[in-house]
Amino acid sequence: MNEQIARTEKQLGAILRRARKQAGMTQSSLGHNIHLRQGTVSRLEAGEPAVQLRTVMEALAALNLELVVRDRSKASAADIEDLF
Repeated sequence: MNEQIARTEKQLGAILRRARKQAGMTQSSLGHNIHLRQGTVSRLEAGEPAVQLRTVMEALAALNLELVVRDRSKASAADIEDLF
């Protein structure tokens, strides 16, 4: 998967959804791998803000992804939304 930028919960959820689908996993199978219900995976992919950071980190690990923190690029949020 190419490097992707997420500045909102919804953008991160979309990235996770694409990665899960590229891995050939269902929400249920991802949830089973990290001991979560399918509904929790659905809320994570929908970008619901109440999802715990631990849940995000476990999902990233299960999808063989990592979080990289760096200086913010000059692109606007609208430009980033256009990528999705």
